[in-house]
Amino acid sequence: MSGSAWLQRRPAPALRPLIDTYVGYRSEGLAAGIHRGLPSRYLTVIVSIGEPIDVAAQTDPRQAPDRYRFVASGLQALIASPAVQEGVAVELTPTGSRALLGMPAAELWDTSVEAADVLGPAAVELWERLQDAGGWADRFAACDDVFGRLVAATGSAVPVPAVAGAWELLVASGGRMGVADLARRVGWSRRHLGARFTSEFGLSPKLAARVVRFERATTMLRSPRRPALAEVAAGCGYYDQPHLNRDFVDLAGCPPGEWVAAEHPSVQDAGAGQRAGSTP
Repeated sequence: MSGSAWLQRRPAPALRPLIDTYVGYRSEGLAAGIHRGLPSRYLTVIVSIGEPIDVAAQTDPRQAPDRYRFVASGLQALIASPAVQEGVAVELTPTGSRALLGMPAAELWDTSVEAADVLGPAAVELWERLQDAGGWADRFAACDDVFGRLVAATGSAVPVPAVAGAWELLVASGGRMGVADLARRVGWSRRHLGARFTSEFGLSPKLAARVVRFERATTMLRSPRRPALAEVAAGCGYYDQPHLNRDFVDLAGCPPGEWVAAEHPSVQDAGAGQRAGSTP
């Protein structure tokens, strides 16, 4: 048997302002190779099941390749080889970084760490429980339990409300809200907003807007009914298709057509395996 399967599950209600979704996944029989992670509006938090996550190239070239049982990283991309076979990806929002990891998202912007180095025994406990769990329901329940206790220990720490609000406004707009409008909505000057936003999240409001638009574009290109690039550009708020192409080169390292071709097995997971919502 070969292919990929994944299952999405919302976390416990108390965790939803901090974690959007858990994604359990399993790949079997796929050719080993380089998989380029992509920037997104979530931090990269993945708990491996079985083999560790093998990161062949870090987002910061000064950081050496490494292997992780439970990796925490920023909004930047990871490049991994071979593809991780099984695990739980935690879609942690940048505003939830303080509550769950005890640090602003900016501290993880372009680095990767073994979660035990920042969470201590809680990370080890979660990794061990996922190895021994009887199924995906038990694995997601273990995530709820461990993350719920971490939030209780930190007192649900969050960024300054205006900074958190700026992030939420930017995401809600699909990355279309300009910096001047964003600053006006939170009651700060553009300069002050830019400094505080970057200090908290590791990227400027303008770059964050690009990441949000880019993530929406990659989602559209992964859909079974893959639209034309011009339609993607228009639907995601790009001025035109060349602007979409430039963002792909900057953020994914290649034009969108090349990315789709390189990621073709991932794009076609719906045919090779099972779609989101099915049981791995």
